[in-house]
Parts: sequence; C-alpha cells; structure tokens
Amino acid sequence: MKLEVTGLTKCYGKTRALDGLSLAVESSRVLVLIGPSGGGKSTLLRVLGGLEIPDAGTVKINAHPLLPDAAALQAYRRRNGFLFQQFNLFPHLTARRNIALPLEKVHGHSPADAHEMAEQALARFSLLDHADKLPAQLSGGQQQRVGIARAVARPPEILFLDEPTSALDPEMTAEVLELIQELAEAGQNIILSTHEMGFARAVADQVAFVAAGKIEEVSPPASLFGAPQSALCQRFLSRVMRY
Repeated sequence: MKLEVTGLTKCYGKTRALDGLSLAVESSRVLVLIGPSGGGKSTLLRVLGGLEIPDAGTVKINAHPLLPDAAALQAYRRRNGFLFQQFNLFPHLTARRNIALPLEKVHGHSPADAHEMAEQALARFSLLDHADKLPAQLSGGQQQRVGIARAVARPPEILFLDEPTSALDPEMTAEVLELIQELAEAGQNIILSTHEMGFARAVADQVAFVAAGKIEEVSPPASLFGAPQSALCQRFLSRVMRY
C-alpha cells in the first residue's frame, strides 16, 4: 500500500482539522495513526477513505488519485471497508442481517449469496452462535466483531478503522485487537487510528504521529517509539506511555 498525500486542508467552520497535511508512505501493509485527541487522525482517516472531501490538497493511494467526483468516490468506497468508534449496527436487524443487507444493497449480491457470505463472515470471527441476535443482545466486543465481519465480508482493498476499541472495556479491547492483528497477519491492508500504543507498536509497519492537523513524524514503530524525532511526539509518548 502506497500513499502520497500533499497539502491536505479540511476546515469545519473556523476549526482547521487538517492544516496543509502531507504524508508519504512508500510501502506499508498496516499504517497506524497516533496522536492527541483532536489532532486530526479521524479526519485524515475519513479523507483517505473517501468519506470526506478536503478543501485543498491531493491524495494518491497506490498511485491512483482520489478525485472529488461523486461516482468515483462511491466506487472507491465500495472497494474498501470501514469501522468507526461507534458500532453503527442497525439496531432492529440481527447480526446476520447487519452483514447481509449491505452485501445485497451496496454490492449487488443476491439474497442467497449475501446470506451465505454473512454466515461465512460470522463463522470466521466465532460469531455464528450469535447470528440471530439483535445488537442490544450482544456485548460491546461482540458488536464490534460483527462490525468488523461486516467490513470484511466482501474482502476490501483497504480496511479503515477509527479507534475501534475506544468504547470497549479492557477485556473486550484485547479481544478486538487480537482480531485486527489476525487480519493484518493474513495480509489485509489496514489504516487505523488508535490510542493503544502497545498495539500500534506490535502491528504497524509504519506509524504516523498526527497533531494540530499535520504529520509531525512517520517511521517504522521501532524508530518512532524508540527514538522519536519531533518534540511534540516525544512529549506525547512520554505522557501516554508513563504508566
């Protein structure tokens, strides 16, 4: 996975979520975004996923420009998978239907094929026993696993994960992180943001430190965590890894 991001700017009113951000990653299977809350990680992730259109700047992923064209963006989003901080499951649908419905409506699979693909995804993540449960009948970790199953039921080119464990307790966090690591080890291209530094260090090929709407530093995890170069990154890591 190759990224070329130049001069990205994204404003929400008077707030500059991205401020001329540039990022170059020559080759990475798993790119992890870290940094302080409000620094721009989620906005960058949404721009890279084609869910937000920047006010300025360019994005190339695997040498293909991400164009601000509605049809092109829709096709791009269909090729990828997304999981956000909240589970975003349909509360009135079972786990199986939460996975099958997008396969039918977005990807054009027949109901029978979508049902079979949903069953396979649930089985892959040890959720088949919960296929007929509504989200309210599932634990937080189970709901997030259903969300991941939905995102990869049709294998995505890139899986985008925005702080996927932020709403989970420690035990459920470990469960979901192990699942993401399994996907990474299986060869899935992933771009994710997280506050879990140990996980970032273990799973990433490249780690980008995002603060104040800019990339302050990007390097392999051993370098970034072992000897951060920017003062902002040094200060951030000294705080979050103190305990």
